[in-house]
Amino acid sequence: MRVAAAQAEARPGALAPNVASAARLVRRAEARVVVLPEAFLTGYDARVFAGALPTPEDLAGPLLDPLRAAAAACGTTVVASAAVRRPHGRTLSSVVVAPSGEVDVPYDKQHLDGDEPDWFVPGVPGPVLLDVDGHPLALSVCRDGSVPTHAAEAAAAGAVGYLCSAAYFPGGERRMDVTYAARALDHRFPVVVAGLTGPGFIGGSAVYGPDATPLARLGEEEGVAVTDVDWALPAAE
Repeated sequence: MRVAAAQAEARPGALAPNVASAARLVRRAEARVVVLPEAFLTGYDARVFAGALPTPEDLAGPLLDPLRAAAAACGTTVVASAAVRRPHGRTLSSVVVAPSGEVDVPYDKQHLDGDEPDWFVPGVPGPVLLDVDGHPLALSVCRDGSVPTHAAEAAAAGAVGYLCSAAYFPGGERRMDVTYAARALDHRFPVVVAGLTGPGFIGGSAVYGPDATPLARLGEEEGVAVTDVDWALPAAE
């Protein structure tokens, strides 16, 4: 299956331009699965987090039409991310756009980091698996991947891959690389991680094979890390 980790700068609070950027990256990747960085649709910014945020119902409406069109044109399942307002609080969430145009917000970040608890509530514990062509793929957001039990619970629930939307700050390059390579090696499954780029962020999007080898990787530039993976074929011990 062709997969991609895509990265670009997200404009704080500029949902329409960010959706347009997401759609452009999806069309560029031409992959079955494309993962976008943490809070890409809304921007990762304290002023955004404290302000008006979209609800899941907003995201299911016409706001994401350009991304729906790109997903449909390319046959892509898009795992985007946004800061979201839910009835019980604000969350950092995975936003899934199917090739059919259906939009779901099925997963909320469980392990908040830094100042995030000032704005957000953690997601309900437990794995959330996205089915793509019969392959159960685990959803995660940034620091979730740094907590080994998160991926372990997903693997125990039957996940054959791990998809992560992330945003790492300067100085985190080594930690980012080691973290997602370790998750791949721990469970012998591919890992797709998309990192936010632009001022204050390091990018670092990559796809790791089940032996922790980086199959495709980016630096700080805008782009897509694209490769083919076999979700059902772990590396030999």
